[in-house]
Amino acid sequence: MNTPSPLLPGGTWPLGDVTVTRFGYGAMQLAGPGVMGPPADRDGALTVLREVVDVGITHIDTADAYGPRVTNQLIREALHPYPESLHIVTKVGATRDQQGGWPPARQPEQLRHAVHENLAALGLEVLDVVNLRLGNATGTQSGSLAEPFETLAELQQQGLIRHLGVSNATAEQVTEAQTIAPIVCVQNMYNLAYRRDDELIDTLAGQGIAYVPFFPLGGFNPLQSAALSAVATRLNATPMSVALAWLLHRSPNILLIPGTCSTTHLRENLLGAGLSLSDKDIDELEKIGH
Repeated sequence: MNTPSPLLPGGTWPLGDVTVTRFGYGAMQLAGPGVMGPPADRDGALTVLREVVDVGITHIDTADAYGPRVTNQLIREALHPYPESLHIVTKVGATRDQQGGWPPARQPEQLRHAVHENLAALGLEVLDVVNLRLGNATGTQSGSLAEPFETLAELQQQGLIRHLGVSNATAEQVTEAQTIAPIVCVQNMYNLAYRRDDELIDTLAGQGIAYVPFFPLGGFNPLQSAALSAVATRLNATPMSVALAWLLHRSPNILLIPGTCSTTHLRENLLGAGLSLSDKDIDELEKIGH
């Protein structure tokens, strides 16, 4: 059984009755270009996943739509039977089209099918956490999530899902979800330069709910900032390392899921997230998003 390494930055955080390392791993980049198809180096992808467990990470984020049906199969091949301490978080609510788009799939029958597909692909009887993906590829969209979230709550009551969360959600949708069933995490776009969820993060922290930023390093267009580069130069670190360290510093309920298909890059991310930031560093970095 792997146990969280004391060297992992950020410590741990509870997702309901399971505890995960705040430094986790996002599996999206294990799929092929555009998150479509198999990886160019399948053996390399399996090696990265095994390294994730070897360094003590206990939180892997995935979705059956990645590939589609690629990353879940890789996770199962590399790690099943899973260590007791490893927890896999998945998403439903979107599928893939032949053009590489992400059309929504939030009708009740589509969600039931997606949950069963995730269970089968991962080789699990119960999914630890399922996030309902809302909005679209361009961002959040207002509107009620009642019908799809009630469907997931029913599947939770049936024992197929342990905990629920929401992804790509507005603050109003987070509140609405909580009137239907408890949530343990919110997964939204957030980074040094994109700070729309500052108030939501603080509210969730007060409620003991995790906030998991996707595109923590800026996404497909990496963060570029003179202030970020200046702090990185002063610390003899990369800008991406500083960005990860800032996120862990920002709030104790923030969980990181940076993705990579390289073991070298994985370890660089780990080291970077453990950087010690001074008050001066923090002050300079805070100005980027304001």
